Amino acid sequence: MATTNAEVRVRFAPSPTGRLHIGGARTAIFNWAFARATGGTFILRIEDTDPERSTRENVDVILNAMTWLGLNWDEGPQVGGPRGPYFQMQRMDTYRAALEDLKRRGAAYPCFCTKEQLDAKRAQAEAAEGGYAGYDRTCRACSAEEAQRRIEAGEPHVWRLRVPGDHGPVTFDDAVYGSMSFPIDVMDDMILVRTDGSPTYNFAVVCDDVNMGITHVLRGDDHLSNTPRQILIYEALGAPVPTFAHLSMILGPDGKKLSKRHGATSVEEYRDRGYLSDAVVNFLALLGWSLDGETTIIDRARLCEAFSLERITKKDAVFDETKLDWMNGMYVRDLKPDAWATLARPWLERAGADDAFFTRFPNWAQVSYLALNERLAHLDEIPEKLAFLFWGPQVPELDEKSVQKVLLKEGARADEALRALRAVLADERVAWEAEALQEACRAVCDQLDMKPKLVFQPLRVAVCGIMVSPPLFECFELMKRADVVARVDDVLGRVFA
Repeated sequence: MATTNAEVRVRFAPSPTGRLHIGGARTAIFNWAFARATGGTFILRIEDTDPERSTRENVDVILNAMTWLGLNWDEGPQVGGPRGPYFQMQRMDTYRAALEDLKRRGAAYPCFCTKEQLDAKRAQAEAAEGGYAGYDRTCRACSAEEAQRRIEAGEPHVWRLRVPGDHGPVTFDDAVYGSMSFPIDVMDDMILVRTDGSPTYNFAVVCDDVNMGITHVLRGDDHLSNTPRQILIYEALGAPVPTFAHLSMILGPDGKKLSKRHGATSVEEYRDRGYLSDAVVNFLALLGWSLDGETTIIDRARLCEAFSLERITKKDAVFDETKLDWMNGMYVRDLKPDAWATLARPWLERAGADDAFFTRFPNWAQVSYLALNERLAHLDEIPEKLAFLFWGPQVPELDEKSVQKVLLKEGARADEALRALRAVLADERVAWEAEALQEACRAVCDQLDMKPKLVFQPLRVAVCGIMVSPPLFECFELMKRADVVARVDDVLGRVFA
């Protein structure tokens, strides 16, 4: 039976064993948006019980990814909260207390079967008709006195859940999948606490969710098989069962589970490729949820206002990077000037800009935005598109195809156009501004009785090294007049001498 708590409390509980996967990020977004839409609480909990892979560095990777995505948590690492601590390794006392509670209730019992014994029983059962049906509950028959004697003698043991013999099917209403039912005969007496005293995943998760007052569990449907087992633990603890909502898988374009063979799969990889966090959140929010089946651009405010469990679909979502590129381009075009300046500067530095550049051209942000914002799918394209700004007085290498198709094309009169344009660009009376430069250079078209394309394409090749580039005259504003003129001179000497 689902909880009826008035306040929604949800959690995202990653294991710090590596980068934040796109699937995990989608789960985090759904939990965050649901909490915001309902006025509830979003909790970040770190499940760090794997001592070899759960490192401080990996914790920082997850926290940084969450911060970059803008998924601010109300309770958890860095912010604290009344239900902490928020690292499982710091909650061992709560698991011990829960086990003692189950012992008092008669809901847990010690099992002394060795691994060898269990393996042998499994092999025998699998060879027989009907196959393996789980632990055969040998130690369940031990009297309390015998069990205590063996424990005091130091005999290794685990603690198992005593599933009630008269329990019917485990049923629950999933907010996505609807009514679910699992036969009780496939639910063996699962291990709660291992020989070394550490809790199993299912036990620790339930204890944490109970102690943190979690009302709704939104997670991937790969956890669906864990749910009936966890419900049995909730019931044994006498705790309310939260509402479950299991999210469909994210598939690659080939219909298989998203993995590295499809390309980037972590949040950090998309951040480092120059995607905007707003676009990534928007895109991932639509993998299994929709506002109305049509709207594709949904900003954070609208997402946090409109998100509901009813709009989550059971259908597997397909990760279409082409659509993400389109969406990211839309967000790039909608950037405010200050945001563009902050985001674009590191990429311009990669292209070759230094402090002197930003000082010399104080309008660099406005000019580069006008030159590029309509042409970018993601920001990591900036260095390639604007590298020519920083070459100085000479183009390192001319694109051979552009040379043949533009500069040396028979009858193109490219050398004539370049010499006329060179005179205009070198004229200090012409303001070094895009509009003034373009107007002065257009006059060359009339002067030579040539089409603008035949006049400007040679200039583009001479300055950028190739016949395709961002708007030329806007880019000139971010270059020294002397460098532009020198490049034209260099090409005239190299190609037409």
